Amino acid sequence: MSSVSDSTQQKADDFRQRYESVREMIGRVIVGHDEIVQGVLTAMLCGGHCLLEGVPGLGKTMLVRTLSEVLDLDFNRIQFTPDLMPADILGTNMIVESDQGHREFQFQRGPVFTQILLADEINRATPKTQSAMLETMQEGTVTAGGSRYELQKPFFVLATQNPIEQEGTYPLPEAQLDRFLFKLVVGYSSREDLNEIVERTTRGEKPVIEKVIDGEAIRGMQAMVREVVLTPPIRDYLVRLTLATHPDGPHSVDATNQFVRWGSSPRGAQTLALAAKVRAVLAGRFNVSFEDVRRVYLPTMRHRVLLNFEAQAEGIEADKVLLDILEKVKESAD
Repeated sequence: MSSVSDSTQQKADDFRQRYESVREMIGRVIVGHDEIVQGVLTAMLCGGHCLLEGVPGLGKTMLVRTLSEVLDLDFNRIQFTPDLMPADILGTNMIVESDQGHREFQFQRGPVFTQILLADEINRATPKTQSAMLETMQEGTVTAGGSRYELQKPFFVLATQNPIEQEGTYPLPEAQLDRFLFKLVVGYSSREDLNEIVERTTRGEKPVIEKVIDGEAIRGMQAMVREVVLTPPIRDYLVRLTLATHPDGPHSVDATNQFVRWGSSPRGAQTLALAAKVRAVLAGRFNVSFEDVRRVYLPTMRHRVLLNFEAQAEGIEADKVLLDILEKVKESAD
């Protein structure tokens, strides 16, 4: 038993060391936004995708580009526009001529065949193009011309969208939003952080970024996360938090019944469990606590709750409803 415990402890120490090395490298470029950086890394360690929402100029794209420089993984960027077609993302069959002079169809892979994909301003593409990402994000495969292609693991989609300038944009459908493990809202920098940003970016010095972990290490960290213990009481707590988003359900609260049209899918509960496990390991524990679950509840659920017309009319946001759920749902079931 002791050797198993020592082995687990060593894996956990390696996990935290690698995590801190990635975060330290990102911190050489990105000032502040600690919760956003932690959220992006948590999504990556869960094997999920992340949606970053914020007004222009807050460093969303820079964060993703910096992450691609720190990780020894293939990286592609797609600038989403209204005229972007599914084939521009996935690839298409083209007629090519062989050395013997024969012509044949050959699949030309699109930019989605990578390991880190930056989907910049994803809500500017049409629904048809957005839907081309569904299979890729859920199954890690591409189906084209009757053939199915596997993407190299690990594979992450890190998407950005702008909450303003909605003219010419297409809101992401609920089915696609549900594919994102986290939705992170990027806010403005503080006074201290903005001073540091101005100082760093106007000196003409470029920070040195090194690749610190590769795909094999990331896959090992993802496997480590799934070994963390989730006890029945805490599992039931996160399940009840998920069910509390369903209006008129047995676990719903008043805010849910008044403002929510549709609640979270089971994928929300799965995400809560995995993300809480990441937080537990980073805190030096091998079991999930109630606080771990609460800390990841908002980024997990805010894009999985569809508000009704009354909420929109009164300017109620999903976070307000979710905070009320966190307050009302008790740790122990009655």
